[in-house]
Amino acid sequence: MKVLITGATGLIGQEIVSLCHKSNIYVNYLTTSKSKIVSSDQYQGYHWDPKKGIIDKNCFIDVEVIIHLVGATVAKRWTPSYKREILDSRTITTTLLFETLKNNKHSVRHIISASAIGIYPDSFQNYYMEDSEERDQGFLGQVVSKWESGVNTFENLDIDVSLLRIGLVLSQKGGAFPKIAKPIKLGLGACFGNGKQWQSWIHVNDLANMFLWVAKEGHIGIFNAVAPNPVSNKKMTSIIAKKMNKKILLPGIPRFMMRLILGEMHMLLFSSQRVCCDKISKSGFEFEYDNINLAVDDLV
Repeated sequence: MKVLITGATGLIGQEIVSLCHKSNIYVNYLTTSKSKIVSSDQYQGYHWDPKKGIIDKNCFIDVEVIIHLVGATVAKRWTPSYKREILDSRTITTTLLFETLKNNKHSVRHIISASAIGIYPDSFQNYYMEDSEERDQGFLGQVVSKWESGVNTFENLDIDVSLLRIGLVLSQKGGAFPKIAKPIKLGLGACFGNGKQWQSWIHVNDLANMFLWVAKEGHIGIFNAVAPNPVSNKKMTSIIAKKMNKKILLPGIPRFMMRLILGEMHMLLFSSQRVCCDKISKSGFEFEYDNINLAVDDLV
């Protein structure tokens, strides 16, 4: 099998590429930086510039599956211009892939795209399944809805579509975990608000394996890419502290304070989504890290 990966140098992409190499899966990847183009037997880079509508069409040669990960991080202050970047980095790239495939011969049969549980509304009570019809009406919910709508258009090209709605990704190499662990290590750890908000998390290794599972098995549709056991923000913070032999001594950080520091982006820290992964589990996928204690043991 040969796959084309967008966002291959990101946190999730790097893990997927590593797994592909171990599984003898050939990887083509797209990069906006010509200096990052690598050429080897199993790993071949191609240039694209989505903002200018430029893509090296050779990237699709013999490719059966596209793994679409690219997207600007949401963990930066949401200025009006950066909000546009968050949306465009997902929708413009998707449109460029679609239009290029539409107008050229290709062998692509399946696209597997990252999505996010941010599509679900903030709730302490709901337990969201993939067929939940509720939609977050805020900025992130709108971004994810437009993102998924763009990917779903590939069905018009007779290409199977899979969407992985990703939760809080835990990794030593980046993302949320180092930012949570650092203040705890310094004795400054605290939950956000009352800490009751649900955090549906997933270990990065399980997430990378899930993308390849869907690719190899040909599973189609929407899948919640979260571990089986969501936890509260307070519990996650306390477990990380315990594993690091630290105590949580500070009170919860007030929402108004984080709003002053981070602006609208502060909502990421306080939103609550309890999300169910039964669908991917019933497909036969097995989690290596199915509870937060196992995941944190691996990360600290």
